[in-house]
Amino acid sequence: MKVLVLHGPNLNLFGTREKSIYGSATLCDINDGLEKIAKELSIDISCLQSNSESVLIDEIHKAGAEKIDGLLINPAALGHTSIALRDAILAVALPCVEVHASNIYAREEFRHKTYLSDIAIGVITGFGAESYYLGLRALVKSLSDRKKASA
Repeated sequence: MKVLVLHGPNLNLFGTREKSIYGSATLCDINDGLEKIAKELSIDISCLQSNSESVLIDEIHKAGAEKIDGLLINPAALGHTSIALRDAILAVALPCVEVHASNIYAREEFRHKTYLSDIAIGVITGFGAESYYLGLRALVKSLSDRKKASA
């Protein structure tokens, strides 16, 4: 099983950016934790962070063409603004789990809605780096269950 992990804009600043909201884990820490879980689950993951919407969309298109099994995505602010990101995920029919380190529902009202949450398998928000780890486990479980059901 192969999973693509995408980190949206400004997430390269994890560990230094608004620690009271996002915690002290760096993006490297989060990716290392994801790699450990991937080994435990016997899956392959690749991680990419970009501040560019077009780069993220290109990676989603590529994942669709390469038949990646699923997507774990923290769209960051793009989740609240990008119909194009939503359309890319729908276009390649990539099962995804959306994660956010902060609790988007405890923040400004404009953060309460994302363009991905209704097309995602699930959404995990508010647990810092743990949101990613919970999200990866949930995505892999869902993908495994789907494969068993279709067998």
